[in-house]
Amino acid sequence: MIPVTKSFLPPIEEYTAQVQRAFDNGWLTNRGELVLELEQKLADYLQLQQSKILLMNNGTIPLQIALKLLGKGGEIITTPFSYVATTAAIVWENCTPVFVDIHPEYLTIDETKIEAAITDKTTCILATHVFGNPCNIEEIDRIAIKHNLNVIYDAAHCFGVTYKGKSIFEYGDVSTCSFHATKLFHTGEGGALFCKDAELFHQLYYSHNFGHDGPLAFHGLGINGKMSELNAAMGLAVLPYIDKIIAERKHAVHHYDTQLNFRILQKLVVREGTNWNNSYYPIISTSEDQLIIIEQKLIAHRILPRRYFYPSLHDLPYVHTQQMPVSAQIASSILCLPLFTGLKNQDIERICSLIND
Repeated sequence: MIPVTKSFLPPIEEYTAQVQRAFDNGWLTNRGELVLELEQKLADYLQLQQSKILLMNNGTIPLQIALKLLGKGGEIITTPFSYVATTAAIVWENCTPVFVDIHPEYLTIDETKIEAAITDKTTCILATHVFGNPCNIEEIDRIAIKHNLNVIYDAAHCFGVTYKGKSIFEYGDVSTCSFHATKLFHTGEGGALFCKDAELFHQLYYSHNFGHDGPLAFHGLGINGKMSELNAAMGLAVLPYIDKIIAERKHAVHHYDTQLNFRILQKLVVREGTNWNNSYYPIISTSEDQLIIIEQKLIAHRILPRRYFYPSLHDLPYVHTQQMPVSAQIASSILCLPLFTGLKNQDIERICSLIND
């Protein structure tokens, strides 16, 4: 069987050596030595210039905390084409998602349609860098400044991505990332938040730790978003392999590019100025019927692609329905093909042959 993804697992002795440090310290959570070390090593690896990093227990909590502080119960301009967590976080924090359709090639929010969706209740723009492909950051910044809005980027797929020479996490008021086991860099379960503004970062920091101001006082409201030492141990064991992980995925993506027949298939267009991380390999069919034929053919040969993202989020049962024709069409016809460290050339060739047939 060839799954759509596999978690990269470092040598077990390297992971257990990191875990042993936590055991030796007798310290398993509450921002111990391993969490602090991983934050510093990630800041160095990502070459963060202005943004500070805050590790968290998953990739959704950072979105929720950012929305709690910046959303203020208002309307959030967002994309219908993302993982469900993007919209769920908005609704969970008692804000209202207002969808704007997507660009048919970049698959990110269509910046030309944002201003028409802004009302006096709008507080934020929450946009997703889909499959690690950056949004039109410059135009979103312009709109946000003009209308006095905050910008939150769901950058769950973006580890290692740079845009115009800077880490993608340097953009927006807040950026978030997922370190889930399926991501190219992972901590088993985990995530991170990135922020440039010192005062906002302070609020985000205490919000992820119950609002604590020392052991006996509180800055304000908070929840538990802290990463454990055991998850940080996994991150410290994975990080030395990250260049190898990205290089192998880049090779696999290139092999797909040379083997697939793109006369009737569309592939993701990566925005100019981007150093992409090759995090996913989506193909877009001409119709949902064609997608289903491809999907069933692959499954019959024990190859498991994924309809990622489906459905379009404007069709979720807990949001106000809006017409999003581009997102609806893309969501119904997009399929992510297997992509992971260790995927063999002959397996890619077999997948492509089945699709081309």
